[in-house]
Amino acid sequence: MNSREIGKKIKELRRKKNMTQQELAEKCGFTNSLLSKIENGQTGSAIATLSKIAAALGVSLAWLLQEDQSEPLVIMKKEERQTVAAGEEKGYLYEPLANHSANSKIEPVIVSVLPENKNLQPYTHSEDEFILVLSGEINLNFDGKDQYLKAGDSAYFKGTTPHVFLPVNDQEAKVLSVFVTHLE
Repeated sequence: MNSREIGKKIKELRRKKNMTQQELAEKCGFTNSLLSKIENGQTGSAIATLSKIAAALGVSLAWLLQEDQSEPLVIMKKEERQTVAAGEEKGYLYEPLANHSANSKIEPVIVSVLPENKNLQPYTHSEDEFILVLSGEINLNFDGKDQYLKAGDSAYFKGTTPHVFLPVNDQEAKVLSVFVTHLE
């Protein structure tokens, strides 16, 4: 799904919830101008930004990134998956692994950690996160401390703690990341 389609979904849901752009922007902690650009598909958005919008609108991040399906079994063939840029400032590409209901409590994605982005800033989101390094190496900067992880290593952590995946060398790394929404 491209930036324009994501923006359209955000705008439609915001309107269904009778929220103004200003109200949603304030709830998310950013400017009305940024939200307007996102809704109009004029800018790519970091996954942390989209996560804040999703939380403010009461939907899952996956709902924003892909088309919603409420089937009892959803199979997504590799050739059908699409990569979503997380916004150039984050240095990641995201590949959602399942089309599922907006009510789902888990969101599996493959994160490509790009080697040219070594100065990324930590971010937060409301979900817990499980990661498994599929290939390559990363430094998981968690709460200001680097944790070196290589293919086969995994971690589970609270997304509310500042964190970021940093490349270790000039090779792209692939990370299976599963976002887990807390039950209320």
